[in-house]
Amino acid sequence: MGHIKVTACPLDGLCLIEPEIIGDSRGWFTEVYNRRDLEQAGIKRDFVQENQSFSTRGVLRGLHFQKQYPQAKLARVTQGEVFDVAVDLRKDSATYGQWYGVVLSAENHLQFLIPEGFAHGLLVLSDTAVFVYKCTDFYHPGDEGGIAFNDPEVGIVWPGLKLSADPAQCCLSDGTPLSLSEKDKHWKGLRDTFSF
Repeated sequence: MGHIKVTACPLDGLCLIEPEIIGDSRGWFTEVYNRRDLEQAGIKRDFVQENQSFSTRGVLRGLHFQKQYPQAKLARVTQGEVFDVAVDLRKDSATYGQWYGVVLSAENHLQFLIPEGFAHGLLVLSDTAVFVYKCTDFYHPGDEGGIAFNDPEVGIVWPGLKLSADPAQCCLSDGTPLSLSEKDKHWKGLRDTFSF
């Protein structure tokens, strides 16, 4: 064991991690997290907290970030399928305001490393999904920020989602209403959230 494949994403710092899966007639085994393997691949992070969420189809969570205590995240899905998105909020970055998204599923075993300085969000594509992620800092109440998932300036292409300027009018292509938390309905766009 101990083999991972790391693939860089188009936005600097983002990467996909594919663990080795050992399977036989009984099922499969994998090392979900091995600090030594990550460090050998150039990924040095001290994860201090792990979170897990259960959601149903059409739930969209995000786009979230911590303002004073930014977190790097290592995300994966243990049940179902989600479209996971990171938006570059690093003001000195050449890709500021750009996004990258990837399908994470229980079947593909992919993990998505999102460094500090990114907003993060996800859309549940399957009937249900369990989303798990490690963080490099603790959650700090009152420090959370967000940007609108439907900000046209960022222009995220959410699969199977009919977008509208009004979050209440957004739905999946089959008419399933989008399910958002109250705060996620009211985040502003990138330009209104940040001024440099």
